[in-house]
Parts: sequence; C-alpha cells; structure tokens
Amino acid sequence: MKLWEKGTKINDLIESFTVGKDREMDFFLAEFDIIGSLAHIKMLQHIGLLDINEYEALAKELKSIYLEVSDGKFAIEVGVEDIHSQIELLLTARLGETGKKIHSGRSRNDQVLLDLKLFTRDAIKTVADNSIHLFEILISQSNRYKEVLLPGYTHLQVAMPSSFGLWFSAYAESLTDDLILLQAAYRVADQNPLGSAAGYGSSFPLDRQMTTDLLGFETMNINVVYAQMGRGKMEKIVLFAMASIASTLSRLAFDVCLYTSQNFNFVKLPDELTTGSSIMPHKKNPDVFELLRAHCNKLQSLPSEMLTITNNLPSGYFRDMQLTKEIFIPAFQELNECINIAAFALEHIRINENILQDDKYRFLYSVEEVNRLVLSGLPFRDAYREVGASIENNQFNPDKTIHHTHIGSIGNLSLDRIEAKMRQIVSQFNFEKASLAIEALLKA
Repeated sequence: MKLWEKGTKINDLIESFTVGKDREMDFFLAEFDIIGSLAHIKMLQHIGLLDINEYEALAKELKSIYLEVSDGKFAIEVGVEDIHSQIELLLTARLGETGKKIHSGRSRNDQVLLDLKLFTRDAIKTVADNSIHLFEILISQSNRYKEVLLPGYTHLQVAMPSSFGLWFSAYAESLTDDLILLQAAYRVADQNPLGSAAGYGSSFPLDRQMTTDLLGFETMNINVVYAQMGRGKMEKIVLFAMASIASTLSRLAFDVCLYTSQNFNFVKLPDELTTGSSIMPHKKNPDVFELLRAHCNKLQSLPSEMLTITNNLPSGYFRDMQLTKEIFIPAFQELNECINIAAFALEHIRINENILQDDKYRFLYSVEEVNRLVLSGLPFRDAYREVGASIENNQFNPDKTIHHTHIGSIGNLSLDRIEAKMRQIVSQFNFEKASLAIEALLKA
C-alpha cells in the first residue's frame, strides 16, 4: 500500500530499486517523524483543520507509537514505503477517518526535511558532547605531561624542542575550531522547514511560527522554495563540520602510529589496546589508530559525495535526494565511534619521559643557542652563522635548558585560555532550547 497509489500496481523491480535503503534509514528518523507530527497536528487544531477531539485522539496515538519506537516494538511493514507512510497508516487503522487528516497542509517532502533537521540537531549534540569529552582528556593529558619534552619536526626532520603538553593541547585547541564549524552547521539545521509542503507552500492558513516555536527551532526557512533547496545543502554543511573533526582525529592518529614505532618510541599503547601478527611474535600493532585514521579519511570524503549527488540539481524536489540519507545518517555513528575510541586510547597511552637524552636530538637546541647569543647582543644573522658553523664543524655542545614564557609555548601552555575558548563555543549551541521544546511536546 502506497499513500500515492491510484489503482495501478507498480512493477516489483521498480519498487525495489526506488525504495532502496529508505526503510532502513527511516528507522533513524522514526521518533523525529512523530515529534514533527505532534507539532503539526497542534498547529492544525489551532487553525481549525482539526477539532479538539480529533487532535487529542491523534496526539494520544502518536505518543503511543513513540513509545513503541522507544521500546523497539515498531516496524515498517512489508510493502510500506517509508516511515511517514507507516505512521499515517497506523493512525488510520487505529482512528479511522481522523487518522487520514494528519497530512493536511504538508507533503512528504517537507516532512522528511523536518525529520532530518530534528535528527541532525539531536545527532550534532551527541557529536559535540563526545568531542568535549575528548577535549577534556587531551587537556588533562597535556597538564599531566607538560614538563615532558619531545622533538618537534619540520619536513620530518628534527627541528626544535616540543613537549607532550604542547602536543596534547594542540589537538585540544584544534577541536575548538572544529566545534565552531559544528556550531555553524547546527544553526543551519536549526531552521524549521515545515509548511513548505512540496516546495511551494499551501493554501491552508498554516501557522509556521507556531510549529517553529513548538519544535524549539531558532528560526525557520522562510521561503518555501528555498526550504526544499536546503535539502542536501544542510547535510553537506554538516558533513563538512564533521569532516573537520575527522581531520583532527586523522592527523592525531597518524602521529600516534608514528610515535609508537620503534624508530621513534615516543609513546606506547598498553598491550590490551594493540593487536599482533600471525607470524611475527614480537609485533604489537597500533591497529586502533590505523583504523581510526582510515575511518576519518573516509568521513572526510563524504562532503564531496554529497556535493556530487546534489551539485547540478535545479530548484524543486528530485528523488536523487533519497540517496543523501544513506550517506548522511550513518556518518554520525561512525564519527562518534572514532571520537570515543580516540578518547579511550589517549586516556591510557603511555609516555616515554626520557626521549631527548638520546644524542641524536642535540641539534634540537640550535635555535635556543642562536637566541641566547642574540640576547647577549649579537645580531641574529651573525648568531645564526656562528651556531651553523659550530654544527658543521661538529663542535656544537648546546645548553639544553629550555626557557619559553610566551602564551602558548612550552613554558606557558595557557590551558585555561584554551578551556575558556571551548566553554564559550559550547555555550552558544543552545541545545537546551530544543530539548525543552521536545520534552514539552511529548508531555502535552
């Protein structure tokens, strides 16, 4: 049974191809479809398209179906296209003619737009929460190992002294920029498309501000054509923000893979976090970080995949958009798993605290020596040449004392300022507005 059927049965091959993975993806949207419908029927009752008894009956059954979803007792029946159809058919089966009235003033086009926006707001909150947890671990490890030095590299050549305090907190601060992008993506998602119907509005006197307020949106997609044009665009913007987090994690993973190798031996993973070889009994491989890198590199490809599907579409709705769900929805679980495994592994990582005792790192201190000469009154270029000559003549015996004091340096990590930056970003998400609105709808 299809909501749009007009008496002609669709070919089974065509049905299978056009439905694709929609039913599978729609399970992720089920609770949000119900929440959107609760706001929609309240608005329909407000404008006179439902009487109070019809509204109350529909609201009661929608909440009942919501509990079925929460309890894992909900299914999309064979032959039913999607979540929207299944819920409407259930309401019609339970309430008769009243159930058929729920679709007044909307299309499945703006219904799925709304479901995706509600899903995305909720999913972004989870990503943000997990990212904050990872951030806190990085800051904690930075503070714990702030005195432990390690070599810094440029061009993969030994360059200047660094520290684990700098290394951990560099990735912590990277996450602050990632969350700025995620916040921008949240603001794009936090706009109500309901009322745009099939993309050209409705002749019913819909109260779009009412549904915007009921669902806790910050604002709405005002132009009904643009609301439809936003499908694919919203997902692409969110995926770019997610890709930014993935980029931070991928780079971190590569560092760990490099640093755990015997050639570097900067860090070590506990045995229970490593895997072995089928023929080499000595191997303890950092597979968790290699797979983390691969997953994150895959996630970074998703904005381009989304762009390729939606790039050359004109205004209006097209079935191409169905495939965007298959890219978009699973990406959140994959990213969250990556963030959480990184947090777990980094919390248990072991640090080599005596790295720079090896003589091969003595040239790390060349810039320190140049700066000491400059502070004694020698022009920089003369000091540079003097230290360079001592290195070439194998006469360089550096003073290994490190004295950095400026903000963000080895001796002044300014972790409090990085934490303050993150707190300010997180405070601007305004997750509470959405959660309180949804809670109120379900309790009404």
